[in-house]
Formats: sequence, structure tokens, C-alpha cells
Amino acid sequence: MEGQQVISTGLYALVRHPMYMGLLGMMIGVPLALGSAWGLAVLALIMPILIWRILDEEKVLKKDLPGYAEYMQKVRFRLLPYVW
Repeated sequence: MEGQQVISTGLYALVRHPMYMGLLGMMIGVPLALGSAWGLAVLALIMPILIWRILDEEKVLKKDLPGYAEYMQKVRFRLLPYVW
């Protein structure tokens, strides 16, 4: 991860994975807007994959990106503020 640095401002000051937070908002919002219970059922199937992806990504970042371990301690929540 040469040449990359930890960003801790903006949304990154609230959660460690703001892109996934936005994705989650879309995955909930679109089925609700369309009135699709099936869309919410798909969300239940995809959430374990998203959680696995986040945990795996954090292992790599902690190991290979200088300063990420400190960032993890500073920004406690991964995906949803005050939840996880």
C-alpha cells in the first residue's frame, strides 16, 4: 500500500467504511422505496458477505497500512455510528 495514507476526516471520522455505509443505505432504501419485500430479503443474504468483506479488509489494512491500527482505536465504528 505504498503511497497511501489513512484518512480520518469527513465521514471517515464517524465510520471506518463510509462507502459500505452508503451501500447499506441504498440496499435498504431502494427496496423500501419500491415496496419490495424481496429486496429486503436479498439484503439479509448479502449482509453476512458484507460483514466478512469488512473484517477481511480491516485485517489487511491493519497489517499493511501504517497508522491504520491507531485509526481503528480512534474511530470505533466500522459501518454504523453507535452500532457497529
